[in-house]
Amino acid sequence: MYKLSVRQILVVAMFSAFLAAGTMACLDRFGSRFQPSGAASNEETGQAVPGITDPSVATDERNNIEVYRAVSPGVVFITTTSVGREGGGVFGFGEPNERTGTGSGSLIDDQGHILTNDHVIAGAEGRGGNITVRFGGDRAFPARIVGRDVDTDLAVIQVVNVPRELLRVVQLGDSNQLAVGQKVLAIGNPFGLDRTLTTGVISGLQRPIRSRLNRLIDGAIQTDASINPGNSGGPLLDSQGRLIGVNSQILSPSGANAGVGFAIPVSIVRRVVPQLIQTGFVNRPRLGVNTRDVERLNAQGQLPVEDGVLIVEVDPTGSAAQAGLQGLQQTDNGEISFDIITAINGERIRNTDDLTRFLDRQEVGATVQVEIMRGNRRMTIPVRLMPAQRQPVRR
Repeated sequence: MYKLSVRQILVVAMFSAFLAAGTMACLDRFGSRFQPSGAASNEETGQAVPGITDPSVATDERNNIEVYRAVSPGVVFITTTSVGREGGGVFGFGEPNERTGTGSGSLIDDQGHILTNDHVIAGAEGRGGNITVRFGGDRAFPARIVGRDVDTDLAVIQVVNVPRELLRVVQLGDSNQLAVGQKVLAIGNPFGLDRTLTTGVISGLQRPIRSRLNRLIDGAIQTDASINPGNSGGPLLDSQGRLIGVNSQILSPSGANAGVGFAIPVSIVRRVVPQLIQTGFVNRPRLGVNTRDVERLNAQGQLPVEDGVLIVEVDPTGSAAQAGLQGLQQTDNGEISFDIITAINGERIRNTDDLTRFLDRQEVGATVQVEIMRGNRRMTIPVRLMPAQRQPVRR
């Protein structure tokens, strides 16, 4: 067994507590602080959006006007309400406290499905919560939660009994063909200002950002188009009026626009949203482990490897436990044992982000070869990937 000093054990414990209590500071919650049917044709990303002239032969001003006129009817204003208790203590008694939040969304099919951010509607999931949607003007329609994925900060809600003439679908584009410097447009509801247009360029690609639970969202689009509280969940568009990203976060000390915004690329939307509509959640494989990066814990160089992920805890019902992987534990003779994941299927795992990237490419039910250090021994253990347990969505 590999022995840990008392100091290292304290470091592991303190680091685990710190990460459990913290959240990603750059995630601004914007004030709240697939389309399997009618939009299936959006898979044809070369399809022109009606009413928009080829940008190569139109002035920039004309392009702005045409994109706004063509797309803004499909951009909605989302308001959420949740009810809590002030001064209720552990038993939940106290005065009711109503909280409201706002955000944006894009109509993605003629069945009334609306794409938005999970953090926009998260407050409305509990008892007494509700969601309303406005298609411009003052008339509001109730909406229900169809599906949520906190890992990618995406969600789908649905409105019913909406006049057909209001259902103007926002077409999906292709985020795999983007270039830095390319013009983009954002439509949303910053500070409650209905259907506001801002423009800019793609400032960067493949940016890593974090979900509310600190999980990696890889490949985000960075833009300098003005994004402010209330824009969350709204579309980031190319000059042809197609959705290439979902505006999700800003990086700003003040909480308002500082020219650094991030959108979740439509490539992730295409993978996640059909599952949200069909089942209410994303069926992705999980190891069922709570891990910490070796590089951050190994300040004194006393761990047997320089990088990898140390398994702190193992879910007794998860994939790792079924395969025999072990978390941090004390043996009968007082020694500390643990497993460190260093590679899977021959692919090096240097940190938790590498583990997340690997699992995102796998299918539920696949068997992978997990290479670990247990004490001073290298081992390879086959692990069958099982889905994570899911909480039911209030539909």
